[in-house]
Amino acid sequence: MRECWRAGTTCRSLLERLVAIPYALNGETLRVAVADPADLHALDELRLASRHQLEIGVAASEDILTELRRLSRASEAFGARAALAEEEALLQEEEPDDLEVEDGISEAPLVRLVNSIIFQAAEDGASDVHFEPQEDALAVRLRIDGVLHEVQRIPKRMMAGVTTRLKVLAKLDIAERRKPQDGRISLNAAAAGRMLDIRVATLPTVEGESVVMRLLDKSKRPPTLEELGLSDAMRQTLEEVVSRPTGALLVTGPTGSGKSTTLYAALAEINNPEINIITVEDPVEYRLGGVNQVQINQRASLTFAAALRSILRSDPDVVMVGEIRDPETAKISIEAALTGHFVLSTLHTNDAPGALTRLNEMGVEPFLTGSAVTGVLAQRLARKLCTHCCEMYTPSVDELIKARVSPDIAAQADGMIFYRKRGCPRCNQTGYKGRVGVFQLLTMSENLETLAATKASREELERAAMEEGMRTLWDDGIAKVAAGLTSIEELARVTI
Repeated sequence: MRECWRAGTTCRSLLERLVAIPYALNGETLRVAVADPADLHALDELRLASRHQLEIGVAASEDILTELRRLSRASEAFGARAALAEEEALLQEEEPDDLEVEDGISEAPLVRLVNSIIFQAAEDGASDVHFEPQEDALAVRLRIDGVLHEVQRIPKRMMAGVTTRLKVLAKLDIAERRKPQDGRISLNAAAAGRMLDIRVATLPTVEGESVVMRLLDKSKRPPTLEELGLSDAMRQTLEEVVSRPTGALLVTGPTGSGKSTTLYAALAEINNPEINIITVEDPVEYRLGGVNQVQINQRASLTFAAALRSILRSDPDVVMVGEIRDPETAKISIEAALTGHFVLSTLHTNDAPGALTRLNEMGVEPFLTGSAVTGVLAQRLARKLCTHCCEMYTPSVDELIKARVSPDIAAQADGMIFYRKRGCPRCNQTGYKGRVGVFQLLTMSENLETLAATKASREELERAAMEEGMRTLWDDGIAKVAAGLTSIEELARVTI
């Protein structure tokens, strides 16, 4: 199949037109999967083109076209690597020094190789691309659904050329290899149907410069609150919180847990022509119509705190602060929530009660925290089980404990029906496709406000909130495990 694919565009276009794909050759018999086995004209055309007897199998047209696109990307990358290897071999015959070899590699194959990696990342829905120099090669890894997967290893002699190409695209100093650098690339990945804003960060390591690219899809619309995966009761409560004219909603969780996406969903819920919404972000991930969005610029001294002070002089009704990173931003945000504005922002804490104590640690007066904060949403992102291949099972207590579930909870879950991963072509054999949110919502009551004002501990706040109906992240996650959305192992990975 790969030989046929690499033979040229004629073979590729034929397979795409007939929605067919060969998957095995047994002697003179070619096994082919087709979407429509009743199309005799297509089968005759395949038989003539292949010059083999055909053994026909059936597959969904979506699966066939997905695999054809994957092979197209692999073919482009193979061609680029082959061209680089051939040129490198010619250069080695002349035995120049290492620097001359690296600088002498032709630009065209490098361009194709780098482009194929970026386009593959875009089509696979990767959030990040890692180019990691190792002792014997440059490893390329894609972060898909929060987990890194190695997709390619580029010979180390070509590493400098690839790194230089990436730095040129990001408008970085190609001669500076001793210091970290940050840049950006705007790219139209038409093949994947995405307009990409790519943030590029380099880092000197002992094996060479590593490059990490964060892919932001500018053409993607933000989700709604209904699409986040909140339970009906939690979503209704959150809608009530964001509809208030004053106060603060804080979204907490580790890096990569979807906090910014939740803020955008909340903004989309309240966005209307009658109010002035201003955001300050780093970076601006989604473009929102009717919203004034400010991009942080450290070089121009436009920090979160500086931008926030200016925003409050621009008559806002709603202010979204991408992240509360320092005491000054924390204090200004809380003061804004107390002076007639509704503020949305994010914090790095493990759970919802921890956000209140974290603000106190950042220098916000406890009595202000209790008065200003109206709600805290803690969240994680768990990988969703592939709906095409997951299977039901009843785990034993030992299996649950092995999945890092505590013995007490494992005993309670004994006998429950769960779902687990298997792996199929649609999920690239990972067993997972997409992600689902796991949430914990704390809404402020008079009792919690009093406790926060008296500088209560996180444990005291959690106990009081639980008595008022707050659920833990684990509780929300177990409901999603029981519904077959994710696995117990994945829930343990993101919450324990």
